[in-house]
Amino acid sequence: MSEIYQLQDVTKRYMIGKVAVDALSGLSLSIREGEFAALQGPSGSGKSTLLNVVGLIEKPTRGSILFRGADVTGAKEGVLTDLRQRYIGFIFQNFNLIPVLSALENVEYALYLEQRYSRGEVRERAMRAIQDVGLERFATHRPAELSGGQRQRVAIARALVKDPQIIIADEPTANLDSKTAAQILELMRNLKEKLNTTILVATHDKAIADMAERIIKIKDGRIDEN
Repeated sequence: MSEIYQLQDVTKRYMIGKVAVDALSGLSLSIREGEFAALQGPSGSGKSTLLNVVGLIEKPTRGSILFRGADVTGAKEGVLTDLRQRYIGFIFQNFNLIPVLSALENVEYALYLEQRYSRGEVRERAMRAIQDVGLERFATHRPAELSGGQRQRVAIARALVKDPQIIIADEPTANLDSKTAAQILELMRNLKEKLNTTILVATHDKAIADMAERIIKIKDGRIDEN
């Protein structure tokens, strides 16, 4: 199994006023293709920053990042945007759906950003993704007309519609009741097995940790080996 990510001695520094704060501090990590990894650590440990760096949203202050075998450490923003759109799907705890669009249109929007498909292809792929998450009866509903679990299903469909090589999820069950959270976890596991997509999820949810193939613990901006 090859590695989709290789992070070497990555530091991410923020300036808070005149004070330098290292959210990541010399962190090294490899993520293999097709694995389901859970990222765990206390608040302030660097989980969200690491997700942003892995998601090519933020650049490291120091260190290097190889993505799909290519060094993207100093890549221009246009290149990183293209890589995100083509290869990475994001799932957020607050869903981040567009309120004025229907469930189907929210999923379609992810494809329109890529500008690679015709209108007919966009509709076909989006509807297939909606069906994969069991929401075909709610395709025309707007987010306000959906339950929290249904909105998270739309978010998963939006992430999956691009056939991403990796899905990055930030506390995807945090705002859901336990029954709905269990359903979302089962959906993610089934889709992962079906598509062999790499999944990196930051979570405090023990059920996700139990389901993951690997636990990555982070503390004070470093991988915790203990």
